[in-house]
Amino acid sequence: MVHRVAVIGAGPAGLTCVKACLDEGLAPTGFESSDDMGGLWKFKEVSEPNRASIYRSLTINVSKEMMCYSDFPIPADYPNYMHHSKILTYFRMYADHFKLLKHIRFQTTVKSVKQRPDFARSGQWEVVTEDKDGQQQSQVFDAVICCSGHYTYPNIPFKDFPGIETFEGKYLHSWDYKGPEDFYGKRVVVIGIGNSGGDIAVETSRVADQVYMSTRRGAWITRQVSDFGVPVDMKYNTRFVHILFQLFPMSFFNWFGEKKLNAMYDHTMYAIKPKHRLFSQIPVINDDLPMKILSGAVTIKPNVKEICGSTVVFDDGTVVEKVDTIVFATGYNYDWPYLPNNVMYKSGHRVGLYKHVFPPNMEHPTLAVVGFIHALGAIMPQAELQARWVTRVLKGYKKLPSSQTMIKAIERDTHDISKSYIVSKLTPLQVGFVSYMDEVAGEIGVRPNLLWLLFTDYPLFKKVLWGPVSSYQYRLQGPGKWDGARRAIFTQFDRMYQPLKTRKLDEPESSITGRLLKLSLIVMAGGAAIYHIHVRNPTAIPNFLSHLRPQTRINI
Repeated sequence: MVHRVAVIGAGPAGLTCVKACLDEGLAPTGFESSDDMGGLWKFKEVSEPNRASIYRSLTINVSKEMMCYSDFPIPADYPNYMHHSKILTYFRMYADHFKLLKHIRFQTTVKSVKQRPDFARSGQWEVVTEDKDGQQQSQVFDAVICCSGHYTYPNIPFKDFPGIETFEGKYLHSWDYKGPEDFYGKRVVVIGIGNSGGDIAVETSRVADQVYMSTRRGAWITRQVSDFGVPVDMKYNTRFVHILFQLFPMSFFNWFGEKKLNAMYDHTMYAIKPKHRLFSQIPVINDDLPMKILSGAVTIKPNVKEICGSTVVFDDGTVVEKVDTIVFATGYNYDWPYLPNNVMYKSGHRVGLYKHVFPPNMEHPTLAVVGFIHALGAIMPQAELQARWVTRVLKGYKKLPSSQTMIKAIERDTHDISKSYIVSKLTPLQVGFVSYMDEVAGEIGVRPNLLWLLFTDYPLFKKVLWGPVSSYQYRLQGPGKWDGARRAIFTQFDRMYQPLKTRKLDEPESSITGRLLKLSLIVMAGGAAIYHIHVRNPTAIPNFLSHLRPQTRINI
């Protein structure tokens, strides 16, 4: 019988795991090596070893309605794209509201997690921790949830950059970057074109003499601000769009998406066009980088071939001399150093976890990893669903398949991921944001039932189908149902508009043509939803309609 649960980490995943444990009547103890919650989002002027690190100006690239926890909306007056300080304040509000802090031990590092000698019978773990004074303590827990993240161990592949030992300037990883203060008048090379690399290139270019951005593969770059100024994830992360992705070939969406991005800025002309298709890798989200390229403040270069003193030579033979600083935005390695080596199953480039949560080779499902996921969307709602599923399994309400079945599912996932996405040792997995959340929600029993909503709550059906797939949708029904979920869905755009209402204006009334167009689109969406359900489960609609038919009652 599982009761005591160790939760390692007090970042976004760790907080929601502590709450999920409490919701299911478990007794969690959180361990956080830092002196505060927030994980990645806790800014510190000096990066600390074995901890995630961010820069002073960091603003999240996911809008607030798409990143919040499912039963605790972010305040309406908060900006749609929040600075890290606002995000940390939100986490504190969440922890205070649900009284999580008393269950977390700060400045306590987990040194080791080992199976108890009687693990085959008990499924228990021995957890050794060390406090700020160096005092170690050993405790027994019925289960362990790892939430230590994957932006902790910087990767600098020195072997890929011959001559780095001769470099006469300063080099650092993006993990160490805090701000542009040390870049005034400098000539800078940023290696890597991910989100961090793009942010650092843009920010340093405002003060540097010149910034060069080196990329091996290129990248698709999109904006945070979509049509009519709506956050891009609220516009396109919808169930209707998700259904279309199931109905049409991916080649069509690659063509359509690339055409739309190139209409904003021609990726070939800007020298950033990648070798891969749009949906094969998460795009870079950066509204400012194209303008910096256009103004000449940032120059795009190919991969670095070698470094000779203060000179950087690129694969195309071009040379940049008198380089002062190199910033390696080259990603992160991941590890759980406190776990035994034999508990994790390896599959291709990645650690093989059943549905990216459970190791498949354990005699008891009392070890889980939450938050180790990569998708075009925020980690918070994904980790929250993982946590809710884990605690249901720990309580015995849900059963995992056999070890053999889970291993087969993992290998199938590995094959599908490598077929659909560009994967490597540093980016070993990627999932579809909506698809994955729906999959985990199905395990819990909280996936929205579109057909049921169509016949029982048509206004809500329209919001769920046509609107953004926000986390509130997973509190409408089933275990953990929240009475405020329906209202949160209906008011999510109100909260999006609220921080923008800083000047009173007269709003024009919608035209009859516009309303008719919207109605026709809703009808099309409803038809597409019914067709999607019928294709996936041909018996679902007849079974549902049979329940709606009035039953003839015969009195004997």
